[in-house]
Amino acid sequence: MDHCNLMDEVRDINLSYLMLAQRMVREDQAMAVYRLGISQEIAQLIDRLSTAQLLKLASSPMMLTRFRFDDGAILGMLTHDSKERQLAHAHSAILLAGQPVEEIL
Repeated sequence: MDHCNLMDEVRDINLSYLMLAQRMVREDQAMAVYRLGISQEIAQLIDRLSTAQLLKLASSPMMLTRFRFDDGAILGMLTHDSKERQLAHAHSAILLAGQPVEEIL
């Protein structure tokens, strides 16, 4: 995969993420803060972004998303098939909810 294609894909993912995040914030800000793992301040900034600003931000050469967890146990709970899948998802949601929100400035 060449560098130009890779950067196009990063831009597309960033734009999709930003559009989804903005829609989530506008529909239910408290839920969006929890699900996206962002602060209230970041949620308010996302809400106020114009289409032109979304496009400019999406064109950043870096991914705007990241995994919310560094713990392999959480990843394992979310990916391994088990009979207690709902319990594993609930447990991982509880663990993720306890993690501090990181502010991106």
